[in-house]
Amino acid sequence: MFVKVCGLRTPGDVDAAVAAGADAVGFVMYPPSPRHVDPADLGALVARVPDGVRSVVVVADLPADRAAAVTADAGADVLQLHGRYTRDDFTAAARAPITLWRATSLAHDPDLTVGLYGEEMLLLDSPVAGSGERWDAEALDPRPAGRWLLAGGLDPDTVATAVRRVRPWGVDVSSGVESSRGVKDHSRIRDFVAAARAVG
Repeated sequence: MFVKVCGLRTPGDVDAAVAAGADAVGFVMYPPSPRHVDPADLGALVARVPDGVRSVVVVADLPADRAAAVTADAGADVLQLHGRYTRDDFTAAARAPITLWRATSLAHDPDLTVGLYGEEMLLLDSPVAGSGERWDAEALDPRPAGRWLLAGGLDPDTVATAVRRVRPWGVDVSSGVESSRGVKDHSRIRDFVAAARAVG
Protein backbone atom coordinates (compact mmCIF):
# COMPACT_ATOMS: atom_id res chain seq x y z
CA MET A 1 0.00 0.00 0.00
CA PHE A 2 1.50 3.29 -1.18
CA VAL A 3 1.10 6.04 1.46
CA LYS A 4 1.44 9.79 0.90
CA VAL A 5 1.40 12.23 3.79
CA CYS A 6 0.56 15.71 2.54
CA GLY A 7 0.49 19.26 3.84
CA LEU A 8 3.84 19.13 5.62
CA ARG A 9 5.16 22.52 6.71
CA THR A 10 8.11 22.00 9.05
CA PRO A 11 11.34 20.00 9.10
CA GLY A 12 9.90 17.98 11.99
CA ASP A 13 6.85 17.11 9.90
CA VAL A 14 9.06 15.78 7.12
CA ASP A 15 11.19 13.77 9.52
CA ALA A 16 8.11 12.28 11.19
CA ALA A 17 6.52 11.21 7.91
CA VAL A 18 9.76 9.67 6.67
CA ALA A 19 10.34 7.86 9.98
CA ALA A 20 6.79 6.51 9.85
CA GLY A 21 7.52 4.93 6.48
CA ALA A 22 5.63 7.21 4.09
CA ASP A 23 6.33 6.56 0.41
CA ALA A 24 5.69 10.19 -0.51
CA VAL A 25 5.47 13.53 1.28
CA GLY A 26 3.54 16.51 -0.02
CA PHE A 27 4.07 20.26 0.22
CA VAL A 28 1.14 22.56 -0.56
CA MET A 29 1.73 25.80 -2.45
CA TYR A 30 -1.68 27.44 -2.20
CA PRO A 31 -1.81 30.64 -0.09
CA PRO A 32 -5.43 30.26 1.13
CA SER A 33 -4.53 26.91 2.71
CA PRO A 34 -3.34 26.69 6.32
CA ARG A 35 -0.78 24.20 4.97
CA HIS A 36 0.76 26.64 2.48
CA VAL A 37 4.54 26.54 2.14
CA ASP A 38 6.30 29.63 0.83
CA PRO A 39 8.43 28.94 -2.26
CA ALA A 40 11.44 30.35 -0.40
CA ASP A 41 11.12 27.58 2.19
CA LEU A 42 10.31 24.75 -0.18
CA GLY A 43 13.86 23.80 -1.15
CA ALA A 44 14.99 23.29 2.45
CA LEU A 45 12.03 21.00 3.16
CA VAL A 46 12.56 18.99 -0.03
CA ALA A 47 16.24 18.60 0.86
CA ARG A 48 15.25 16.68 4.00
CA VAL A 49 13.45 14.01 1.97
CA PRO A 50 15.73 10.98 1.50
CA ASP A 51 16.16 8.93 -1.63
CA GLY A 52 13.37 6.42 -1.97
CA VAL A 53 10.68 8.81 -0.72
CA ARG A 54 8.88 10.93 -3.32
CA SER A 55 8.69 14.68 -2.72
CA VAL A 56 5.49 16.14 -4.15
CA VAL A 57 4.61 19.81 -4.69
CA VAL A 58 0.83 20.37 -4.70
CA VAL A 59 -0.73 23.39 -6.44
CA ALA A 60 -4.30 24.41 -7.14
CA ASP A 61 -4.19 27.79 -8.87
CA LEU A 62 -0.59 28.43 -9.91
CA PRO A 63 -0.06 28.38 -13.70
CA ALA A 64 1.14 24.91 -14.62
CA ASP A 65 4.36 26.00 -16.33
CA ARG A 66 5.29 28.21 -13.37
CA ALA A 67 4.46 25.43 -10.91
CA ALA A 68 6.62 23.01 -12.86
CA ALA A 69 9.56 25.42 -12.79
CA VAL A 70 9.23 25.96 -9.02
CA THR A 71 9.01 22.20 -8.45
CA ALA A 72 12.11 21.52 -10.52
CA ASP A 73 14.06 24.39 -8.94
CA ALA A 74 13.28 23.04 -5.46
CA GLY A 75 14.58 19.60 -6.42
CA ALA A 76 11.20 17.92 -5.87
CA ASP A 77 10.27 14.77 -7.76
CA VAL A 78 6.59 15.33 -8.52
CA LEU A 79 4.19 18.15 -9.35
CA GLN A 80 0.58 17.39 -8.36
CA LEU A 81 -1.84 19.58 -10.31
CA HIS A 82 -4.99 19.69 -8.22
CA GLY A 83 -8.36 20.66 -9.62
CA ARG A 84 -9.33 22.24 -12.91
CA TYR A 85 -6.09 21.94 -14.85
CA THR A 86 -6.47 21.03 -18.52
CA ARG A 87 -4.65 18.74 -20.89
CA ASP A 88 -2.78 21.80 -22.20
CA ASP A 89 -1.66 22.62 -18.66
CA PHE A 90 -0.21 19.13 -18.27
CA THR A 91 1.51 19.44 -21.64
CA ALA A 92 3.10 22.71 -20.53
CA ALA A 93 4.21 21.28 -17.18
CA ALA A 94 5.63 18.15 -18.81
CA ARG A 95 8.44 20.21 -20.34
CA ALA A 96 10.12 20.30 -16.92
CA PRO A 97 12.23 17.34 -15.69
CA ILE A 98 9.64 16.22 -13.16
CA THR A 99 6.83 13.67 -12.84
CA LEU A 100 3.18 14.77 -12.97
CA TRP A 101 0.25 13.60 -10.87
CA ARG A 102 -3.37 14.61 -11.45
CA ALA A 103 -5.68 15.26 -8.49
CA THR A 104 -9.40 15.62 -8.99
CA SER A 105 -12.80 14.67 -7.62
CA LEU A 106 -15.95 13.24 -9.13
CA ALA A 107 -17.48 16.70 -8.83
CA HIS A 108 -14.78 18.24 -11.02
CA ASP A 109 -13.96 15.49 -13.49
CA PRO A 110 -15.85 12.24 -13.93
CA ASP A 111 -13.16 10.78 -16.23
CA LEU A 112 -10.94 8.79 -13.91
CA THR A 113 -8.69 7.24 -16.52
CA VAL A 114 -5.19 7.13 -15.06
CA GLY A 115 -2.82 8.74 -17.54
CA LEU A 116 -5.53 10.71 -19.33
CA TYR A 117 -3.36 13.84 -19.39
CA GLY A 118 -0.05 12.00 -19.32
CA GLU A 119 0.09 11.83 -15.53
CA GLU A 120 1.85 9.00 -13.73
CA MET A 121 -0.72 8.81 -10.95
CA LEU A 122 -4.28 9.92 -10.23
CA LEU A 123 -5.41 11.17 -6.82
CA LEU A 124 -9.13 11.05 -6.17
CA ASP A 125 -10.23 13.50 -3.46
CA SER A 126 -13.40 14.81 -1.88
CA PRO A 127 -15.03 17.79 -3.66
CA VAL A 128 -13.47 20.16 -1.09
CA ALA A 129 -9.76 19.31 -1.09
CA GLY A 130 -7.95 19.56 2.23
CA SER A 131 -11.18 19.81 4.20
CA GLY A 132 -11.09 16.33 5.70
CA GLU A 133 -14.56 15.89 4.25
CA ARG A 134 -15.57 12.26 3.72
CA TRP A 135 -17.20 11.12 0.51
CA ASP A 136 -18.72 7.88 -0.72
CA ALA A 137 -15.79 6.27 -2.52
CA GLU A 138 -17.62 2.96 -2.54
CA ALA A 139 -19.99 4.43 -5.12
CA LEU A 140 -17.20 4.56 -7.73
CA ASP A 141 -18.31 2.61 -10.78
CA PRO A 142 -16.09 1.71 -12.38
CA ARG A 143 -13.16 2.31 -10.08
CA PRO A 144 -9.95 3.62 -11.59
CA ALA A 145 -7.48 1.06 -12.87
CA GLY A 146 -3.76 1.39 -12.25
CA ARG A 147 -1.96 3.74 -9.91
CA TRP A 148 -4.49 5.85 -8.03
CA LEU A 149 -4.63 7.26 -4.53
CA LEU A 150 -7.72 7.58 -2.36
CA ALA A 151 -7.93 10.84 -0.38
CA GLY A 152 -10.52 12.77 1.57
CA GLY A 153 -11.70 12.11 5.11
CA LEU A 154 -9.11 9.46 5.92
CA ASP A 155 -7.52 9.24 9.35
CA PRO A 156 -5.85 6.54 11.48
CA ASP A 157 -9.24 5.17 12.54
CA THR A 158 -10.86 5.01 9.09
CA VAL A 159 -8.09 4.23 6.62
CA ALA A 160 -8.03 0.44 7.08
CA THR A 161 -11.77 0.12 6.47
CA ALA A 162 -11.57 2.40 3.44
CA VAL A 163 -8.73 0.37 1.94
CA ARG A 164 -10.58 -2.91 2.44
CA ARG A 165 -13.75 -1.58 0.85
CA VAL A 166 -12.39 0.50 -2.03
CA ARG A 167 -9.06 -1.23 -2.76
CA PRO A 168 -7.10 1.77 -4.02
CA TRP A 169 -3.49 1.47 -5.13
CA GLY A 170 -2.56 3.90 -2.37
CA VAL A 171 -3.85 6.49 0.08
CA ASP A 172 -3.20 10.15 0.81
CA VAL A 173 -3.77 11.98 4.09
CA SER A 174 -3.46 15.55 5.29
CA SER A 175 -6.05 16.90 7.71
CA GLY A 176 -6.63 13.44 9.19
CA VAL A 177 -3.20 13.51 10.86
CA GLU A 178 -3.47 16.99 12.36
CA SER A 179 -4.06 18.25 15.90
CA SER A 180 -5.49 21.49 14.48
CA ARG A 181 -5.81 22.87 10.96
CA GLY A 182 -2.38 22.93 9.37
CA VAL A 183 -0.58 21.50 12.43
CA LYS A 184 0.60 17.93 12.00
CA ASP A 185 0.41 15.46 14.87
CA HIS A 186 3.44 13.22 14.48
CA SER A 187 1.95 10.35 16.45
CA ARG A 188 -1.13 10.39 14.19
CA ILE A 189 1.14 10.26 11.13
CA ARG A 190 2.80 7.16 12.55
CA ASP A 191 -0.57 5.58 13.39
CA PHE A 192 -1.99 6.33 9.96
CA VAL A 193 0.88 4.74 8.05
CA ALA A 194 0.78 1.68 10.30
CA ALA A 195 -3.00 1.29 9.89
CA ALA A 196 -2.84 1.62 6.12
CA ARG A 197 -0.07 -0.95 5.87
CA ALA A 198 -1.78 -3.41 8.21
CA VAL A 199 -4.47 -4.23 5.65
CA GLY A 200 -3.74 -7.53 3.95
